[in-house]
Amino acid sequence: MVRANGAVSLRELARVVQTSEVTVRRDVRALEAEGLLDRRHGGAVLPGGFTRESGFPQKSLSATAEKTAIADLAAGLVEEGEAIVVGAGTTTQELARRLARVPGLTVVTNSLLVAQALAHANRVEVVMTGGTLRGSNYALVGSGAEQSLQGLRVSRAFLSGSGLTAERGLSTSNMLSASVDRALVQAAAEVVVLADHTKLGTDTMFQTVPTDVITRLVTDEPPVHDERAATELQALADQGVQVAVAGANPPGSAPDAVPPGPPRREVPLPGQRRNVTPGTPSLRTTGALTEPPAGERERERARVADLRRR
Repeated sequence: MVRANGAVSLRELARVVQTSEVTVRRDVRALEAEGLLDRRHGGAVLPGGFTRESGFPQKSLSATAEKTAIADLAAGLVEEGEAIVVGAGTTTQELARRLARVPGLTVVTNSLLVAQALAHANRVEVVMTGGTLRGSNYALVGSGAEQSLQGLRVSRAFLSGSGLTAERGLSTSNMLSASVDRALVQAAAEVVVLADHTKLGTDTMFQTVPTDVITRLVTDEPPVHDERAATELQALADQGVQVAVAGANPPGSAPDAVPPGPPRREVPLPGQRRNVTPGTPSLRTTGALTEPPAGERERERARVADLRRR
């Protein structure tokens, strides 16, 4: 499966071979010792340090529940009458399905899947870039796509990718896709990254969005044993990224939601470095996307420390 797809999650392996993730993790460790693959948080990749891109069929079946939760939370950021850009990917496709209910919205995209999800939304205007069709992810890429984005200005860009680290930010395995994603970022005042926990700590070949340009990360709750994902989340928060975790509410509490009309902070344009005070966390584990009170920040620190111990 790793040779066919470039990467595979422990959860998927356990499902295919009908055993526990504990057993799969032990076997993956043995295969790594033989040099047959490299372990990554929550999965395994081909040896060599960088994962290659999986095809759309593999991506569409990976972490489906997590992508749904992320899309539900991210949709709460979008307000009536806004103009946004939405990049290519299966997670952004899920987001687009929810945006069909936002009246007066204008969505600029290079993704055929995003456009298809919004095609019958009579209150949403869809603007597609030009470019050359890349069949593996149904996205328009190349100079035509990039040139059509010149002079564009929108409030937010929603992007996904192949990997996300605090050190390099968002990255992807394809040079053409990375170039268009960078053009999408240049058009937006804020950059929102949608990435499930399996992408946290994964580094791929081409950087698309440096960490200091990412305004927000919307992700899912990592498994309790996934220390790498928890560490990566805290590292991203320490660098000034506002982190919202879908599905992090305790049982019996209200579901994750974004309050209407959240206060906005000033966001630097792409390429500008934010001034981040060291040690000031902005990790949000309740799904809210505004700065937490001081007492809640301390609880978040304790939770992350508990995840690391586990």
